[in-house]
Amino acid sequence: MDDIDISLYNTVTEGKATILFPKTNEVFYNPIQEFNRDMSIAAIRTWSDMFLQEKRDRLEKKLASTKSEKERQRLTEILDTNTGLNFNVLEALAATGLRSIRYAKEIPNLRQVVANDLLDDAVESIRRNIIYNGLDEGLVRPNKGDAMRVVYDTVGTHQKYDVVDLDPYGSAAPFIDGAVQAVSDGGLLCVTCTDLAILTGSMHPETCFGKYNGMPLKKTFPHEMALRLVLQMLQTSAGRYRRYIVPMVTCSIDFYLRVFVRVYTSPNGVKEAASKIGLIYECTGCHSFATQPLGQVEFKENGVKRHSPGFGPPVNTACDHCGNPHHVGGPAWIAPLHDKNFVGKMLQHVMDNEQNYGTHKRMKGMLSVIQEEVEDPCYWTIQRICGTLHCNGIPMLDLFSAILNAGYRVSSSHCGPQTIKTNAPPIVVWDILREFVKKHPVVMANIDEDSPARMILAKEPTTAVDFTRHPNAKPESRNTVRYQQNPAPNWGPKARAGKKRKADGSTIED
Repeated sequence: MDDIDISLYNTVTEGKATILFPKTNEVFYNPIQEFNRDMSIAAIRTWSDMFLQEKRDRLEKKLASTKSEKERQRLTEILDTNTGLNFNVLEALAATGLRSIRYAKEIPNLRQVVANDLLDDAVESIRRNIIYNGLDEGLVRPNKGDAMRVVYDTVGTHQKYDVVDLDPYGSAAPFIDGAVQAVSDGGLLCVTCTDLAILTGSMHPETCFGKYNGMPLKKTFPHEMALRLVLQMLQTSAGRYRRYIVPMVTCSIDFYLRVFVRVYTSPNGVKEAASKIGLIYECTGCHSFATQPLGQVEFKENGVKRHSPGFGPPVNTACDHCGNPHHVGGPAWIAPLHDKNFVGKMLQHVMDNEQNYGTHKRMKGMLSVIQEEVEDPCYWTIQRICGTLHCNGIPMLDLFSAILNAGYRVSSSHCGPQTIKTNAPPIVVWDILREFVKKHPVVMANIDEDSPARMILAKEPTTAVDFTRHPNAKPESRNTVRYQQNPAPNWGPKARAGKKRKADGSTIED
């Protein structure tokens, strides 16, 4: 540390790490991304408790069955001393090393984190920050290498990484094939994608298909669709190597998405993938939606599973509700986005350790909403359904109460405010809106003859609609910071970092 001239650097402190940025550089530090890193630390800590307990359980099971006294002594010593009950992490695109250093200082039982970057300046920055933070290169190892080469170097070896963290500028797609092979069995794969304009279909859907092998749907539920496209890509890539994914928690955050999935090796697990991936149909008029699994699993009388193609399509050529055609999105992940048990443990960890997280209020809010989320795919929005009918906005409590009183489940989505996730079929949602419009009439003279509103409102409700306030209509998360408010002007993803017009165009970013 004595060799570092602090006067040449700007410092940024986040969590337990302080990072040095050369004053000659355009400093690339986006404080909004602290939430990303806080969530990552909480997710890895929650996963590591499970992962290490599973290791311990396997050792205890082996100890109970072994007859060799020498082996029993060895296993007993491991269990008593926790020798080997730790894990390693690869941050494939480490930049300044801020994330890796925070991991090293804030996550227990971490054996080593490899902080990799392709650029000499980045590796120099990582090494400098390791020294400044009082760490050694045995715990945080700087590594210069192409991220794809680093993950592919694990193929055919037993030297896997228990956690692989991908947080690139833009799409993570190029790194996924190697990453799903590099992570250990039961390990955690953490992936960020910041190319939401592509994933949400707001521009160039063909580019989304090229990167993620799926078509986006941009009208009503674009951010959840983005999450489902990324999970489908992860499963498709993993399946080639007899591996499958289990989403722990998947988050749409500000201008990017962040997913945490466990990766397992199992041919039988891969066989289940077809029933978890499918197409999503969205009406171009009223935006009703339906899902179509690509495969299905049947159980024979003897308990044997039988896999077969799914039946479909689930919709007619013209929408049953408004008569318009459908857009087809996907293939996309249509199974649950989260493991609710994991989310509950992660939420409890954050509540027990608020002092360790600068963004703990928002973390608790987002995790609370995720914990409440209905697992069925996709969501409606108040703006979209009321806009379709040209009616006044229905109060969220009235809509939730009516859905609950009809015997269905309902929640908001963490993807945004005024969202409605429910297992109620579209006809029930429209019946509720029909009853609402009877009390708050629409001026039909102002509506075009071919408008979806005319066809929907021409039908009488077939559902018994009850707007009586339901006790569960107000979620427990309502008193938390559920959705990000603009903290400052121009607070988005920012431009790529870099030195001022450096000749080779290289950058350091985090």
